[in-house]
Amino acid sequence: VQLPHQHGKNSSYVLEDMPKDGDFSAVSEIFHSVSDPKRLKLFWLLCHYEECVINLSALMGMSSPALSHHLKVLKAQGLIKSRRVGKEMYIRRQTERLPVFFTI
Repeated sequence: VQLPHQHGKNSSYVLEDMPKDGDFSAVSEIFHSVSDPKRLKLFWLLCHYEECVINLSALMGMSSPALSHHLKVLKAQGLIKSRRVGKEMYIRRQTERLPVFFTI
């Protein structure tokens, strides 16, 4: 791309370092998934603590179905993961596979 103003610099490095459009789309989806204030608060909790679903519901002051909806959105973006211990389901942030947001 020939830039209208060169300012004495070679600007080709910008395009070489810029992530692909698909990466920006993925990051946009992540931002959208945490754009809800309650979901962002939930994600903050899960970034700092692993907790069972019942306790998360109490901490967030929301019903189990409402919490489940928010967890589903965060999980779909690969931001959180769950593990079962007996009858309890524990949720925490995803650490093994970082979403594209953390790598661009």
